[in-house]
Amino acid sequence: MNMMRAARLHEIGGSFSIDQIPIPTPGRHEVRVKVEACGLIPNLRNVVTHFPSWYPFLPLPALPATFGLDSAGTVTAVGEGVTAWKAGDRVYVNPGIGCGECRYCRQGEPTRCDSYTFMGYFGFGPGSQAIFERYPHAGYGEYLTAPAANLVRLPDTLSSAQAARLGYLGTAYSAIRKSALRPGQSVLILGATGTLGVGATLLALAFGAARVLVVARDRTALERLVALAPQRVVPVVLGEGGIAEQARRHLPDGVDAMLDTLGAKAPAELSVDAMGAVARGGRIVQIGGVAGPISIDPHPFMCAQLQYVGSLWFTPTEGEELVSMIGAGLVDLGLLEPHAYPLEQLNEALAAVESQANGFTNFHITHA
Repeated sequence: MNMMRAARLHEIGGSFSIDQIPIPTPGRHEVRVKVEACGLIPNLRNVVTHFPSWYPFLPLPALPATFGLDSAGTVTAVGEGVTAWKAGDRVYVNPGIGCGECRYCRQGEPTRCDSYTFMGYFGFGPGSQAIFERYPHAGYGEYLTAPAANLVRLPDTLSSAQAARLGYLGTAYSAIRKSALRPGQSVLILGATGTLGVGATLLALAFGAARVLVVARDRTALERLVALAPQRVVPVVLGEGGIAEQARRHLPDGVDAMLDTLGAKAPAELSVDAMGAVARGGRIVQIGGVAGPISIDPHPFMCAQLQYVGSLWFTPTEGEELVSMIGAGLVDLGLLEPHAYPLEQLNEALAAVESQANGFTNFHITHA
């Protein structure tokens, strides 16, 4: 039996260990991918340590388990019924998987499926365990199997290491689409210097936003974003006055859209403050997962015709659209500084991500 290396978690809160496990065989309508790079998720340590108590409604795979969310590599085998892919194709594997049978999955909206699951991460419903069992392999293993429908073809101009960032970029891409942002309009990005926020800024510019208000605490990091388009990117510094107050100094009528990229540890009050910058009829899209209740008075929301929208991940089709934009030069990933770790240094890499992570660094695992 041919074997491979995989970094697996054996207990909640523990470290990952390198195990030898069998190389998987693709089933019907599936492919096997040799993983070349997989993104390092800043939130992974929280997931494998705190999620069972923080979010017991978000199931984790049964242990021992292989994690790793954003995988890119090369197809090495295809299962029965696969015609669009062949060995040698370079791909990104979208890890979001639905049941494949409900009406949402059938109409191409798997993120609405009650069983929607991130392969190699966590799930969103009771049906997730069945998906984990069907697809137990992920990016911190040398090989994985996945549905052929979840692949995104990579152009030669996009390396596997760069593609390992597509999860965050795709999440921002889908959120901007849901915000209905049009060329010439304005958008506020809360948490703009984080991993999600930097991608959202790049994409807002690519979508033609005339003004991109970037909100964060780190002045130096904000200056890096401003340098992307000095006439279009406007910094809003946390701690130097209210967010809405500062934003409306630049745009008295408010912004057309807001993307909230703040993570679970951020104060929800920042989100509420930023909402005050949104113009009448604007959309607020939540993609960061701020923890805790957000106080919203429905009456002003109704009168101003504001919309608060949750956006989860992105579909393979949206991934293809995003890759096309990158391939056409509309989104320049040269801003992202690569920082690679070999698989055996996964535990050290996760510690480094927690202490050093910023939206400009592309932390990822590579397989020799």
